Order: sequence, then structure tokens, then C-alpha cells
Amino acid sequence: MTARDPVADLRRIAFLLERANEATYRVRAFRSAANTLSGMPPTEVAERARAGKLTELTGVGDVTARCVVESLAGEEPVYLRRLVATEGTDLDAAATALRTALRGDCHTHSDWSDGGSPIEEMALAAVELGHEYLVLTDHSPRLKVARGLTADRLRKQLDHVAAVNEALPKGFRILTGIEVDILADGSLDQDEELLARLDVVVGSVHSGLNDDRAKMTRRMLAAIANPHLDILGHCTGRMVASRPAGVKGPGDRAHRPRTRAESDFDADAVFAACAEHGVAVEINSRPERQDPPKRLIRRALEAGCRFAINTDAHAPGQLDWQRFGCERAALCGVPADRVVNTWKADRLVRWATTRR
Repeated sequence: MTARDPVADLRRIAFLLERANEATYRVRAFRSAANTLSGMPPTEVAERARAGKLTELTGVGDVTARCVVESLAGEEPVYLRRLVATEGTDLDAAATALRTALRGDCHTHSDWSDGGSPIEEMALAAVELGHEYLVLTDHSPRLKVARGLTADRLRKQLDHVAAVNEALPKGFRILTGIEVDILADGSLDQDEELLARLDVVVGSVHSGLNDDRAKMTRRMLAAIANPHLDILGHCTGRMVASRPAGVKGPGDRAHRPRTRAESDFDADAVFAACAEHGVAVEINSRPERQDPPKRLIRRALEAGCRFAINTDAHAPGQLDWQRFGCERAALCGVPADRVVNTWKADRLVRWATTRR
């Protein structure tokens, strides 16, 4: 294929980011890369791209280098393609349509672990919001600071949920689940017999978030290959802001991080594995997480992944945070048919349990 002009592609991306009112640092990254490459002979740019040495240049990072390589191969860069696909879209309307399509929430917490309200209150709030189901995903035992559920406590919770479901309005149900810790070796922090009984299993990394890239990638790939895992939760572990006042969360008793950098892992390998094994990537709607960042949502979409737009709610009012995740998903062009919680409960459970 005939090579494209990588500098023109980088500048076009910067323009579209500016028009979408994206963060200044992101625009600057593409303009800086374009300025650096515009002063070099095209043959040198091509040679550096072939040798994998573009990032040695000042102002060229991993994302902009990938765009250059794609341009030189004659392909419209994935980043640009996604921006063009959403160009001119009424994002308010798109986000609203996506929110309307959601039938439930696949990541929520109760006062059985580190949530602030009983299961019944969470369920009734979900009913008021128009949900058809709520997946209860309290924490697993290793996360002691969040009062993670031992196997015995989880069994008791399953019995309790069955009783609560009997009393809830017709047409709504609580689905059983867990947010299981992905341990250092990639195993899941709960008995397999219990994981097999649950409707939906969310798996997240909560410890060792600063592990090196190779170790974190191996850990995540091992978890994704586990047939009990259905949804990969808040995959980078980042915090972009302090938690809102009064909001509990893992680690609050020890400390409350104001911000936290993303964990480092091979995103292309992880998302390819999610697509291969049928694991959905969570778009976490919590304002202080916004995880994954939009650039990774786009890469997961390009890899063929499914998604789950979840609130990770720890209180009833937080169940209405799904609109934040829908806004970010709409910005990235995520279609409703790629989001598993647009499905009816029976289809969602069938998808999750059939994988096992």
C-alpha cells in the first residue's frame, strides 16, 4: 500500500482533538510529534519506524509512534479513524442512547464488603433507575481492608440474595457475582466451586499495581484465560482524582490516594486475549477512576472486545453514574451491540456461564 503522510495524520488528529475539547496535553503530544518529524527527511522517518526507534526522538511517544507506523504502512491510523468515526456526532444524544440501551449494572457493592448500604437498598435504587437487573459483586477475601467475602460468607450471601429476590418487584432481579481479586500469579481469589455458581464474575487487580510491565501482563493474561472470569475490571487501576467526600473504597482505612498512575502492561496483548476468550472489558464509570482511559477503550474496540459499562457503585446514588461511562464510550464510538449489559438478564447469564 502507498504510504500516507504521517505528519499530516498527526496534525489532523491534533485538530480533531482540539475541536472535541480534549485535554491540552493530549493535543500537544500530537503537535509536538508532528513538528519533530516535519523537520526530518522522510527517508529517515521511515528508517526509524522500521527499526522501532521513533520514540528515541524528542516529542514522539508510544501512541504517536504507532500512528506514524500505521501511516507509513498506508493505513489510516487507528487513533485517527476512531476520531473521524465520531466526528460530528452529537455526543449528548449518543451517550443518552447508550445509557437508555443499558438494562443493568454488572459491578456493584453492598455493606457486606466495603459498600455503604444493604443489598435491598441497592436493588431498590436500581429499580427506580429503570434497571432490569443488578449484579452484586462484593469483594473477595484477600482484600481484607474492603471486608472481602470468605467462601462461607459468600455462600450466606447467595442464600440472602435468593430470599431478597423473592420480595423484589416482578421483572427485576439481583444477579449473583463477585469482584474477585486477580492475584500475583493471575489466579482468582475464590473457590472455583463458588465461582462456577455465580452469574457474573468481575476480576480486578487491587495489589502490586506498580509491578513491571512483563509481570503485570503475565498476571492479567493468566486471569483472562481463566474460564470463570467474565469481565476485566478497571484494568489500569488508575485514580485521576480523590474519591468524593464520604465515598468508601478499598484502602480507605489505611490511606486515600489523591491520584494514582496507570499500571503498565501490554494493552494490545491483553485486549487481544480478552477478545479471544470472550472476556468483556469494563468501562468503569466512577468519576475518580475513568478507567480505562479513552485511548485504551479505542484500542480494545479495535481489538474486537466486548465491554461492560459499570458504576462500581458503593452506594445507591452512585448507580446513576453510568452516564459518565456512557459519555466516554460514546466519545470512542463504542456501539451498543458491543456492550454486554445492554442484554437481557437471561442472555447475560447464559453468556457468562456458558464460558465456563
